[in-house]
Amino acid sequence: RPCPRGSRSHFGSSSRSIVTHLQRAFGGDLVKTMARVLSRHVVVAAVVASGIFSAASASCRRDPVGSGASSCAAGVLSEPPSLIQRKSQVKHSSLSAEAGSSTRSRIQVQGRQILVDGKPIHVKGVAWNPVKKGGTNPRDLNFAEAVERDAALLAQAGVNAVRTYQPITDTRVLDVLWSHGIWVFNSVYNHGGAPSDSVVSKVNAVKHHPAILMWTIGNEWNYNGLYTNMALWDSVSRLQEVAEHIKRNDPEHPVACVYGELHELQGVDARMPSVDVWGVNAYRGISFGNLFDSYAALSSKPFFLGEYGADAFNVKIGREDQ
Repeated sequence: RPCPRGSRSHFGSSSRSIVTHLQRAFGGDLVKTMARVLSRHVVVAAVVASGIFSAASASCRRDPVGSGASSCAAGVLSEPPSLIQRKSQVKHSSLSAEAGSSTRSRIQVQGRQILVDGKPIHVKGVAWNPVKKGGTNPRDLNFAEAVERDAALLAQAGVNAVRTYQPITDTRVLDVLWSHGIWVFNSVYNHGGAPSDSVVSKVNAVKHHPAILMWTIGNEWNYNGLYTNMALWDSVSRLQEVAEHIKRNDPEHPVACVYGELHELQGVDARMPSVDVWGVNAYRGISFGNLFDSYAALSSKPFFLGEYGADAFNVKIGREDQ
């Protein structure tokens, strides 16, 4: 799980439980590749975001010849543009604000689906927060240092998206991720100490980059009060303001809000019309139980799994507790 602000990063035997979950989601080859990433950085919490769509139980596999195509049992999920197409887009664009608009995919929310160029996207991602072991978050977070190595390993593992906890505003980092076929759920607001309009510069810095799939705001803020112990409904009002700022400056990308589990989500959703997609952090152990059915009864919007699994590090006692 993401370490609280100012806390030190820990990664030891917790890698076993995360890799076990990811192996089931992505296949047997994942253990070696993900273990190499996890041994170097805290890639916090697996995000297997296939739950973005109503067909959460669909079984998909890549074309064995590496074309980027996939087949899905449910028949409603499809891969985003192939890696070859994406490399071509990066090659022929400076990815500046002026040039990027002609190469970006059209992203839409339709019902419970995210469409890219009119086709549903099947997201298979991780939460990416590259802080070296022993480092402090966010002081020692370094996207630029980690991206070349991590992007290659993540792509090998079948990952096609990363979710961040701090904003990526460096287009060079986005270039590398995009060259490996990796979308970005770019976090632009997590801490209630920042004014709501602080998102404007972050969004405008990279909104034309084709790697951006959506913006995310908050991280299980119903638990932490936007890390300032803000009351629930005050947090709702703040995040609605944040989402409005984002939409005024970038109407072309969805806004996602990451919530902790489902308690009171229906009432919260009703007060946040500018949120297009929900992310849910759910630590239910080996099974999701009734998570998907319960969510479907609370909101008609798409959702993805922001974090899942079983905690290995217990912040209450300051050590691993498995």
